[in-house]
Formats: sequence, structure tokens, C-alpha cells
Amino acid sequence: MKKTIMMLLCGLVFTMTASAQVKDRPPFGKDKVYVGASVSNVGLTYNGSEKWNFGAQAKAGYLFEDNWMVTGNLGYDYRQRGFNDFSVGAGLRYYIEQNGLYLGAGANYQHHHSYDDLLPTVQLGYAFFLNRTVTLEPEVYYNQSLKNHSDYSGFGIRIGLGIYFE
Repeated sequence: MKKTIMMLLCGLVFTMTASAQVKDRPPFGKDKVYVGASVSNVGLTYNGSEKWNFGAQAKAGYLFEDNWMVTGNLGYDYRQRGFNDFSVGAGLRYYIEQNGLYLGAGANYQHHHSYDDLLPTVQLGYAFFLNRTVTLEPEVYYNQSLKNHSDYSGFGIRIGLGIYFE
């Protein structure tokens, strides 16, 4: 019985100590570096020209102020019909710290075999911490095509992993 009470007391002390350390440094604090990778679409996207495609993205970012991150990304989209797309972009992300929700905006330059396009984009996502530095990030996004709105603009779903370095 004494061992059980002692174990519970130790567990409580460790929990309180760990909680205090996390509160000292905000999860989306200034000067953190972010690296992430994600997959998108997997048949869950919709636009006028394609019904199925698969995308992979790599993203890096820097928190220049608490809750504000500047990002850069590279992407590749596999198309079921036709040629594949490559993209490069930049953006800005704002974290609502209380719950891990974030809002993002940016622009991507997309290269396709027969055309190039500039796509302003907006995102709504959630950063779910798996541990102190690794996050699981589901995201909904909308890309607006400046070349042809009806065929190349569209909504999609993205899921990724992110790592925040101090």
C-alpha cells in the first residue's frame, strides 16, 4: 500500500513539474524552426479538371514572432490522367495558441507540362502535439488558380507531420 501511494505521489510531482516546464516556453514561441512533410488529396480533392490525384509536400518555417510563422514549401502532385505538377511557394501561418488551431495564407507557383500558374492559397489546420516537438497536422485548404478558375482551383485535405526545433 505504501508503494502504491508513493508511486502516485511521485507521478503527481513529475506531472506538475513537466507541466510547469511546458508553460515556461510557449509551443509556438519566437525563434523556433519548423520542418514538416505532408500528403494531400488521395482522392479527396475536388476541382474541375481532375477527379483523383495524390500530392506530397515538404515545408520549412521560422517563427519570427510568438504564434506567427513564415513558411516555404515544395510540392509534387501525381495526376491519374496527364502530366504531373511541381510547385514552390511561400506563406504565412498564424497559430491560435489556446487550442493549436492555425490559419494560413500564401501563394504557390505551379509548373505543369503545358502551362504555369500562380495559386493563392488559404489553409485551416490543427497542430496536435504527439510529444513536446512533433505534431500531427490535419489541414483543409483552397487553391485559387489565376490561369483558369473553373478547371484548376479547388479544395483539398492534407495530413502531415511537423517537427518544431528550439
